[in-house]
Amino acid sequence: MKVLVAAAALCATVCCAQADVRILASPGGQVGPFIDLFDKVRESGERVVIDGPCLSACTLVLSMVPNDRICVTRRAVLGFHAARSIDRRGRTYAEPEASEAVLAAYPPPVRGWIVRRGGLTSRLLLLRGRELAAIYPRCR
Repeated sequence: MKVLVAAAALCATVCCAQADVRILASPGGQVGPFIDLFDKVRESGERVVIDGPCLSACTLVLSMVPNDRICVTRRAVLGFHAARSIDRRGRTYAEPEASEAVLAAYPPPVRGWIVRRGGLTSRLLLLRGRELAAIYPRCR
């Protein structure tokens, strides 16, 4: 009987405890699913641990989850580029208005870092290491 009570108490603790959302490796992708995911994370109150590459649309986490609920590990890398669309034939098109909107939505320190490197272009900008740790705290 003691084993069942202890197991039930452990299950109740695990079920109700807040968990971290850990980003291990995200190449990005279509914006919509990331917006849906990070909207749910913001509403949940969970902390986001960036523990590897978070590229392209994945970086929307910075705009959607409060800064005090984001931390980075030594493996974290954020990758930024201009918004683009792909048509049915596989051709890529620049989306300058979307790029401006995304840049404006990033927190000021991230936006400043991007602007100092020439802004959002087709070239991938990588924020990592000490520069990233100066903006977001290391995870504990």
